[in-house]
Amino acid sequence: MQMRTTVRTPEEMLRFGRGLAGLLRAGDLVLLSGELGAGKTTLTRGLGESLGVRGPVASPTFVIARVHPSLVGGPALVHVDAYRLGGGLDEMEDLELDVSLESSVVVVEWGEGKVEELSENRLHVTIERAVGEQPDSAESADNVDSADDVRTVTVAAVGDRWHSQDLAVLA
Repeated sequence: MQMRTTVRTPEEMLRFGRGLAGLLRAGDLVLLSGELGAGKTTLTRGLGESLGVRGPVASPTFVIARVHPSLVGGPALVHVDAYRLGGGLDEMEDLELDVSLESSVVVVEWGEGKVEELSENRLHVTIERAVGEQPDSAESADNVDSADDVRTVTVAAVGDRWHSQDLAVLA
């Protein structure tokens, strides 16, 4: 199952993240793919806002993983940057996150090919730039930079968990 939509602004990426959060529950795994500055962290901020977690949600690049506990009795948000994780799942376990992954929503940037074993049920979210260049600095790398820089977001569902879920509500 797959859906595709166009996102034109940072606000739309936040809204997309909020909408995606409405489909998620504890134990869900979301893998985010896209070049630097594609909007992965902006999308995750929207997830965090909608899930009602303690923030701010920021790129976990230098700490590799951040746990955002729920402020409303829902699942925690575990936000991981797997860019520098070469060992995949083994290194993920070594992070010693003080939260059960089964009771959290886990979002892994750059996780494709590294952490799929965490769950047979997962969402693969790919963000592609329709126009524009990669950002020149790390400061802009975690944000959608320009209203003119359109993204195509593709969500592909894997596993039985998603068979009855209508991803078209995200479009």
